[in-house]
This record gives sequence, structure tokens and C-alpha cells, in this order.
Amino acid sequence: MSTDAARLRSGLAALAATGQGDLRSLVGEFRRTEVLVPVVDGSVLSAEAGGVRWLFAFTDATALDRFARARGETALDEVLVHGARLLDHVVPWVARAGAPVGIALDAGSPAGMVLPPVRGVVPDAAALDTDADTDTDADTDADTDADSDAEGTDA
Repeated sequence: MSTDAARLRSGLAALAATGQGDLRSLVGEFRRTEVLVPVVDGSVLSAEAGGVRWLFAFTDATALDRFARARGETALDEVLVHGARLLDHVVPWVARAGAPVGIALDAGSPAGMVLPPVRGVVPDAAALDTDADTDTDADTDADTDADSDAEGTDA
């Protein structure tokens, strides 16, 4: 595990344990860290929940393996990507389909967290809370089904 990934996991664990932490710092650590992104048939694995498309990313192979086992799979193919590339390039590209896009980091882990599609996390053009969009139509049009439908998202 890289030093950046170790710092990110440590920050996530502290946040999970205490409910307190510097979220801005964690986003910065995520941006600097190479994370494992599962792919299916050449597309980034994602799920939709609450009207948001969530791209999965993992800080280490253990977290990714735990996620794969929970899905009933023995292994998932993955690519190593800097968090900044996911946030600055992949999220806006996937968001062109019309749904907001965020990152589910270490999904299924005790210290997992989401990086929502808001300013300061994703580029303003892909954020839900832009000045031009003060009422969130996404809230009224969103699929309210609590179940997620994991699928590949071309990116």
C-alpha cells in the first residue's frame, strides 16, 4: 500500500471511529492517492442509489476483495487511477448522461465513505449545488428505490 493510500485509510478510519474529521483534507488525500477502480467488461463498476450514479474506488486490494466477496464474486478486474483523475475527468464524463455522479470509497468497509457530487469535491459543472441550480430537480426526479443496481459505466 502506498503512503498516500495509508494516510487516506487512516483518515477514513478516524472519521468512522469518531464521526469527526477534516473532510476537506480527506478529499485532498483522495485526490493524491492512487485507488483501485473495479471494471467490468472495460467499464467502471457503478451503482445507482437515490438518483446518484456512484463509481466504486478502493484504497487497497483487501477492501476491493471484501467488496467482491459481498457481491458473490471471487475477484474483480481493476485499474489503478489517481483520485484526482476520477473526480476531474471520469465523473464529468459519466455525468454527461444526465445523472449526478459521486464516488463510493471502500464500499462495504467499516470506514467506507462517499464523495458526493457537490462543489469542492467534483468539478462545478458536475456538482448538484451550483449557483445556477439552487433548487435540486434531481431530488424530485430521483429514483427513490433504496436498492442499487450495480452495473458497468463506460469511462
